[in-house]
This record gives sequence, C-alpha cells and structure tokens, in this order.
Amino acid sequence: MTTTGVSRRSFLKMSGAVGGALCLGFVLSEGGRRAEAAEAKNAIPSPNAFVRIEKDGGVTIVSNKSEMGQGIYTSLAMLIAEELECDWNRIKVVSAPAAPIYVHTAFHIQITGGSTSTLSSYDQYRKIGAAARDMLILAAAQRWRVPVSQCRAENSRVFNNANGASLGYGELTEAAGKLPVPDAVELKPRHRWKLLGTRVHRVDGDEKLDGRAQFAMDVRLPGMLTALVKRCPSYGGKPKGFNADAARAVPGVKDVFAISNGIAVLADGFWPAKKARDLLEVEWDRGANAERDSARQRADYRARAAKPGQVYRSEGDAKAALAGAAKKLEAWYEVPYLSHSPMEPLNCVVWLKPGGCEIWSGTQSQTIDAGMAAAMSGLKPEQVTLHTTLLGGGFGRRAVPVGSDWLKEAMEVAKHHGQGVPVRLMWTRDDDLAGAYYRPMWLDRVRGGIAADGKPAAWLQTGVGQSIIAGTPFAPMMIKNGIDAVSVEGTDDMPYALPAVSLDLHTPEIPLPVLWWRSVGHSHSAFAKESYIDELARLARQDPVAYRLALMDKAPREQAVLREAARMAGWGRKLPKGHGLGAAVHTSFGSHIAQVVEVLVKGKELKVVHVWCAVDCGVVVNPDQVAAQMEGGIMFGLSAALFGEITFKDGEVEQKNFDGYPIVRMFQAPKVDVSIVASEEAPGGTGEPAVPVVAPALANAIQAASGQRRRELPLSRHGYQMV
Repeated sequence: MTTTGVSRRSFLKMSGAVGGALCLGFVLSEGGRRAEAAEAKNAIPSPNAFVRIEKDGGVTIVSNKSEMGQGIYTSLAMLIAEELECDWNRIKVVSAPAAPIYVHTAFHIQITGGSTSTLSSYDQYRKIGAAARDMLILAAAQRWRVPVSQCRAENSRVFNNANGASLGYGELTEAAGKLPVPDAVELKPRHRWKLLGTRVHRVDGDEKLDGRAQFAMDVRLPGMLTALVKRCPSYGGKPKGFNADAARAVPGVKDVFAISNGIAVLADGFWPAKKARDLLEVEWDRGANAERDSARQRADYRARAAKPGQVYRSEGDAKAALAGAAKKLEAWYEVPYLSHSPMEPLNCVVWLKPGGCEIWSGTQSQTIDAGMAAAMSGLKPEQVTLHTTLLGGGFGRRAVPVGSDWLKEAMEVAKHHGQGVPVRLMWTRDDDLAGAYYRPMWLDRVRGGIAADGKPAAWLQTGVGQSIIAGTPFAPMMIKNGIDAVSVEGTDDMPYALPAVSLDLHTPEIPLPVLWWRSVGHSHSAFAKESYIDELARLARQDPVAYRLALMDKAPREQAVLREAARMAGWGRKLPKGHGLGAAVHTSFGSHIAQVVEVLVKGKELKVVHVWCAVDCGVVVNPDQVAAQMEGGIMFGLSAALFGEITFKDGEVEQKNFDGYPIVRMFQAPKVDVSIVASEEAPGGTGEPAVPVVAPALANAIQAASGQRRRELPLSRHGYQMV
C-alpha cells in the first residue's frame, strides 16, 4: 500500500500459506495454477509475456506492478535491460493486463503493495531479461550456424566474435520468440553492471511533464457518461428514500437511482452530475456510526489501555523489573485516524458489453478487482479486461482487500444503466475524506524505567487500535491467537536490548473500515517506540543517539544508519537559540532508516528547518529513485505529524477538504539531505520506510528545542503555527 501496503515481513508470512491465491478466495484459471507451480519451482516465466522486441529494435517491457509515482516502471525496466543488453534509449514500459502470469512472486495475486515491488521482481525480472538475451543469442547462432559461445549481446545487437558480424535484435525477435525458454540463466555479476546502481532518468517522466500521461481520470470513450454518488454523512448508512425532482431537471442528467450505499446521479459530464447531486433530498438510515464521536472514542481507548490486553511478547519479569527500577516513566502516545488523500481522487471507467466487461482503473490490486467485477457482472474471469492506468497516488488506498469500493459502485451503476455505454465513476475530494478506509486511530501506553546505570530496566506497552486484517481474506494467515501482525509490526521486533519486556494489545471492533496507510502499523509503532526511547535517554541524562547505539549491538545496520544520519547533521554541535535536533531510527519493509530533524521553536511558532536521512535498503537499483522516495516519504510523514487527522462529530467527518486536512506547503518544507548507505544485502522497500521515522524525530527535536514533550499527534493540536 507507495507506495502503499502491508509490510514486507507480514506479506511474506502470507506467501507461505498453502494454496496461495486459492486461500484468498480467488479462483484462478488452470494457466494461473501452472504459473504458481512454475514460480514455486523458481522457473523462468516466458519472456514473451514481459518483453516485446519490435522489428525496428525498440523494446517494450511489461510491468506487473502499478506505477503510482514510486518509479517502479523505471526499476523493472532497468532490471530487464541490464541482463538483456539492450539500448536503454529505445525502451518503453506498459502496464500488464490482469492475468495469472503477472502475479506477485510472494503473494500469488497481482498486487502492488508492502514496498515489495523491487524485492519481489529483482531476481524474476533479471532472469526474464537474461532468458530473452540467451534466446536472441541462440537465434543468431542458429542463423550463422556457429556455436553459441562464439556470440555475445551488446547494445541491442548480437555479435559474432569470430568475424565481427552482427544482427540487430529486431532482426532476430521472430525466431527467438519461437525458441524454448531456457531452464537456467547466468546473471551478470555486480562488477559487470552498466545500468543497475546508476541514476537513470525515469521512463514516465517526460509524459508526466508534458501531459501525455494517462490516468484513469483522463480516459475518454465514445458516449461515456459520468456518475457521482451521494453517500450517507455517517459511514455505512443507507438511503431510506429520496426526492430527485430538482436533480433530474438539471440539463445533462440522464438518470438518478439508488445503489447499495447511496444515490447515483448519471449525467453527460462531471458538472451536471455534481450540480444534480447537490440538489438531491435524501432520507438516511444513518447506521452504526450515526453517533460516532472522536472525543468519546479517545476516552474509550484510554480506559482500555489502563487494563492489560492480550500479550504478544513477554521476556523476563517486566512487572518486577519495573518495581525495582531506579527511575520510572509512564507515557501515553496518541495518533488519529488518517486519510490517504491521493492527489487523483478515486475513479474508474466501466464498459459493460454483451459477453464482456472492460475496466480502466488506477488499482493496486488487479486480481481482486477483476475477480470482483467478474462476480458482480456474472461473467467468467477471462471475459473481464482490466486496464491499469497510471495512479495519481495510492498509499494503500487503491488496494482494498475485498475489492475497490469505487469500482463496486461503478459496476452497480453500469449494470443499472445497461450494456453498451461506458460509465465513469468519480469521487470528489470531499467524498475521499469522508469515504472511510483510514489509517487506524491508535493509542500506546508505555510504562518503563531505567536502572542505576541509566540503561532500560523494563518496558511494558499496551496498544489499542483496530485490526486492518480482521474481516478480510488475509485474516486466517495474518491473525494468530487474536493478534493482527500488522497491528504490532515495529513493536514486536524492537532492535533495543531490553532485559524485561511485556507487550500486549486491545483490538476494539468498530464499524468503521480501516486500511493499510503508507507504512501501515509502523506509522504508529515507530512514534511510540522512538519517542519513548528518547525519553528514557533524557531520564538517564544521556545523549539520545549514544543511548540508542549502546542498546543496538545486535542491530549493526540500524547502528550504521544512525551514525550516518548523526554525522550528516553534525550531531552535538552548538545550535542557535530556539533550535533543537531530534533523532529516530526504525526498520520496516526490509530497509533501515535513521533521520535527524532540526527545528526552530519560538513560543507557538514552529519551523522544521532541515531533515537528514540515512537509508540502508540493500542493493540499490536506481539511487535517484531511492532518494526521491525518502524525500517524498518525509514530506508525507511530516504532513501527518504536523496537521493530519480525521475526526468525527455526530457521526460525520469534520474535515471536508484540504483546508481542513492540510499537507506541507512549499514554504513550510524543510531542506532534506539523503545518504544511501552501501549494502550488498537483498533489496528492501523504499516507498514507505521513510514515513514512520520523521514524526518521532520531529517530536524529539521539539523536546530538545523547547523542553516540551509532545506525545499526541498532530502537532497542530498543541497550537503550533508552521512558519
């Protein structure tokens, strides 16, 4: 879930489940089962499904991951191009159709999430490129009637080493495509890489700059109608009755009718549909959230946290250790519901035809969405064609595990209107903020203390928050003994040496859907963990960076990035009055991140001056994209830490648009420096790991600058004005 989604560790747990996609309730074709069996044996997928070489030598690479700004089109192309030995300047990338051969190597469904795109494709796409290269070389050798060992591939040509003769890939593609896929290939060693590890211009950059890029919002089809839905002000409510006389009178309106969760207006464009929707008079059954109130919910969470929950980690006698601590500290950390708010609001196009259905959608979960569309339309899976467009942001919101709610609405509208007319379903920004599927509201109560030498003596933590996985097809694989793995990620595997630990959890059932939000459980666990360890360091009167380093002897990669971030920031230097530095380090999605934040605090004026970020994400495909994801994640996390919250009053969301749900503006943005720590380890994710680190680093910096400890987000609740 930019990426967006479930953490790599949690998703890899899922991948071991017997049956793969079948366990998730999705029926794949026989070809899909063969694809899974091939993957299980580590076989090489047919290059013909992933690489197309035109007769003029141009190369088209098919991406089985959705491009939502994270740069995966470029990374996947680089992986293939490095092994294929093709001309990078003649490459283009297209999105894969929804089909079994394109399933995720670990999840066994076609999905983009969990910051796993590069990890899951790293070997797969390199092998595909190498297989295509070997097939082209074999085709050339057969034409020349020479041994394969006498030939080499370079810059989209195959050369005969004996006489210097060469053939372009375009001349060989037809013959090569008929050859069997090799059972094994030899991948290039790192010292021979020409492309991987270099800063490469994004393949989708130019078209996004000049407006050629196609998002679902840009799709235009002959006769297409536009639909908007009026939904109940309290989530989950249903219409009891409505008066559409005024709405029907708006020029361009074609129909007004009820669907499962509201009243749909169908018109020949957005504005007539919007105007008509505003004129609808609806009587609502406001449902289970009719009286939802954030203040009452916070009070309920605090009452729950005062009592022990279900234990998921216990080491030593934490209660006894706490009783014997030289100094004790209790802290409560609170974070609110958060919206994903991708810049492109949710939308899609559905075209029902006799015997088929065609969909254009910026989705992160092709298998799930195509399967839902087939079930709703009564069609066979192979009769549904899903075109994945570019996504104007996702952050997990476009990976709904039970099927995209906006696609479900579009299917209902299309079925009601009848076959033959394409229907575009659109949400507004207001719809998006009020449309539920939020990052869960969360509370952590942490009790602990230090020994006489200042080291932690005990750590007792009680978390309260909704499960993201409960009620989804993933629940049997990811909820064990009542504990959602996503709820506790980042807490159950803290890198610090703690002699006595007791961690427990309350999981209230609330009729408000929650979803993976960029960095998922880490978004709240890192804030509590890195704030509290900082507080223990200050309680011990020790330097917060040195304190952390001393407790991470068994976490050398975390130590390395923390040292690097501290070096970058000049940790320990004398600062001007009102300035403060705060540090945090956290591991998520296979990557290790440390950040140092510098702030300036003058009364209630707050300026985030600078953020230094060190990242160890294993082997790097494109350093430029890694840096961009760090920078984007920092701004995303800062927006949430400073301003982000979804609150409820009388059942309704109080934030209506970006005026009530701000993001960091350009004049408020700090300078950001990123250092990539060299590593030979397997690739980790980069779309999400920078997000959870910035909030605790920011809170720690405010403590250093002003002496004020802020344990409740967003910081705007404390009256700060960003300057």
